[in-house]
Amino acid sequence: MSDLDIRPATLADIPALVAMLADDPLGAERESPDDLGPYQAAFRRLADDPNQHLVVAVREGRVVGTLQLTIVPGLSRRGATRSVIEGVRVHADERGSGLGTQLIQWAVDESRRQDCQLAQLTSDATRTDAHRFYERLGFTSSHVGFKLAL
Repeated sequence: MSDLDIRPATLADIPALVAMLADDPLGAERESPDDLGPYQAAFRRLADDPNQHLVVAVREGRVVGTLQLTIVPGLSRRGATRSVIEGVRVHADERGSGLGTQLIQWAVDESRRQDCQLAQLTSDATRTDAHRFYERLGFTSSHVGFKLAL
């Protein structure tokens, strides 16, 4: 997979990113690929925050994967900094190719580079295949997550 480039996302990548976010049963209900305005505004907020790292995986000039890495300083765990991995998506025709592993490894390596002591992520309770994937990569299901829609 040496032909893969993981790089910071650009505004021009937004259509491909939104298409991947919408390309699954959960995303199909909550994403709006026909209206990129909210995504472009969100991208600008991310780009202005040095603790946000939205990246794309590109193969042969085509965006085939993405994730967002957030660096979170904190007081707990003796002032530990942690990273949060969100929005992991792999293009449908790349699933099973090892691309997801490469993306997560990039996030873990970058977390270490940013002096994080912990990398964490959440995954929708219905995504059992994703849970097995993360566990295979060394993540443990140690907490129960809660959300409140605002």
